[in-house]
Amino acid sequence: MALVRLTLVSRLAAAALLLLARLFPPFDAATSHLLLRWDALHFLHIARSGYVYEHDNSVLAPTLLSLVIAFDASSTMYSLSLHHLQSPALAKLAAVLSLLPSSPVTLFLAPYTEPFFTYFSYKGMLYCAKSRYFAAAVAFTLAASFRSNGFLLSGFIIWGLLVHPFLHRQPIYASSVLACVILSALPFTPFIAHNYTAYLAFCTAPSAPEWCARRLPLIYSYVQVRYWNSGFLRYWTLQQLPNFLIAAPPLLAVSTFSVYHLRHWLGSPADSGRAFLSASIAPHAIHALIMSATLLFASHTQIVLRLAASMPITYWAAAWLLLQHPKWGRAWVAWSVLWGAVSILLWGAFLPPA
Repeated sequence: MALVRLTLVSRLAAAALLLLARLFPPFDAATSHLLLRWDALHFLHIARSGYVYEHDNSVLAPTLLSLVIAFDASSTMYSLSLHHLQSPALAKLAAVLSLLPSSPVTLFLAPYTEPFFTYFSYKGMLYCAKSRYFAAAVAFTLAASFRSNGFLLSGFIIWGLLVHPFLHRQPIYASSVLACVILSALPFTPFIAHNYTAYLAFCTAPSAPEWCARRLPLIYSYVQVRYWNSGFLRYWTLQQLPNFLIAAPPLLAVSTFSVYHLRHWLGSPADSGRAFLSASIAPHAIHALIMSATLLFASHTQIVLRLAASMPITYWAAAWLLLQHPKWGRAWVAWSVLWGAVSILLWGAFLPPA
């Protein structure tokens, strides 16, 4: 019950700060609705008119649904942390820390992909922890329908069905390999379906865009380069330095903890005597490093402010800092509270980042 109350308080506090943002005139008067900012404007346009432009995004469920799933997401975070950390106290600490995300509006209030992607990611990870791989595949597929990089979550299924048995010298049967291939392929289906839908929408017209003629006509990669200027080191410019600075806390925390864990795990994979060194955290550390490297070198790096919440290891790292490096742990909490509040006000004023 305490976690439920804290979850409610965190949402109400975010909503109150967002209402406070009405005191500031919006930088862009495109809409007067506080929740319709940035990508949410694209989502609303698609809901009303369908896919018209190449750079439109997927339709999202309403904000009300994101508020409903928020409570189950917190309990799922607790259950997942309890499984891996093997400590009710640490699990509660990690769950409470997850109520201090670096992008509260997109996770708690706005009609964005983040609450749904985070929720289904947590669910799939918990199912994997319980060896319920079909349920995990369904959850990861739902997550991938909200964010394209959700197909990377297939790695947790591959780890559970093939990598873990291999590392523990357990027999791997043909049925396990077949199940792994099928189940790990499911999270790729939203990505394939979205690209196929885009091909039918834009590439069957008389004046088809140039990406339609490519050997592999993927609209996703084309849009990322054309409209968002994504790509290896493309974002590494002097004017983007502020975005790198505000992205540094979650990137550093996740990367440092992941490297710390994997260095120990590679040296002694059988040792699970210490909570933060539990061998079951290894796939989370690998996934986090892949995501961190992608965000740092080939994406708009500040996106980590929204994506970090979907990786439970973010809050295990924060708990680790609080207990083993208290000075840095307190700095993390202070930054989470201050930046969380500032980001809500910036959102209300229609100012970056978002």
